[in-house]
Amino acid sequence: MMTEIATLAAGCFWHVETAFCAVKGVLSTRVGYTGGNFKNPTYSDVCTGSTGHAESVEVEFDPSQVSYRDLLDIFWEIHDPTQRNRQGLDIGAQYRSAIFYHDAEQKAIATRSLESLQNKPQYRARKIVTEITPAGEFWPAEEYHQKYLEKHGRASCRL
Repeated sequence: MMTEIATLAAGCFWHVETAFCAVKGVLSTRVGYTGGNFKNPTYSDVCTGSTGHAESVEVEFDPSQVSYRDLLDIFWEIHDPTQRNRQGLDIGAQYRSAIFYHDAEQKAIATRSLESLQNKPQYRARKIVTEITPAGEFWPAEEYHQKYLEKHGRASCRL
C-alpha cells in the first residue's frame, strides 16, 4: 500500500489531531513542530514564540481511501483561517494556520483549495491568511502530547 503524508497547522495540535485521527483512510497521526529554525524543539521552546515553529499534525493517509483534498476540506472546517497567529484563546505564531506541502501536487491542490474557499461568500470580506509553504523537518512533540485528548477521555482516536 502506498501512503502519503499531510502536515497541517490550525491552532492547538491536540484539537487538530482529533479531527483527523478517526477519518477513514487515515493510518496514523502525530503531533509536533515544523516550520521553524530551531533543531529538536521542545514544547517549552515553541511556546516562547522564538523558534518559528507551528504546532502541527502529521497525518499519514491512504490516498485510495481518502484524498488530500478531502483532508484539506476537514482542515478548513476545524479552524478560522482568517485569524493570523491565533486560534481562539491560543495566541502566537506557533498557533498559525498553515499547510506544509510535501510535493508540487500537494502545493497545487492546497493553492486551489484556498482560492476556492476565498471565493465563498463567507470569506469574500475576510482574507484567508493560511500559509502554504514547503514542509521542512517535522519534530514530534513529547509523548504526553500524542493523542492527548484521547488519553484524557475527551476524544476518540480509534484508527
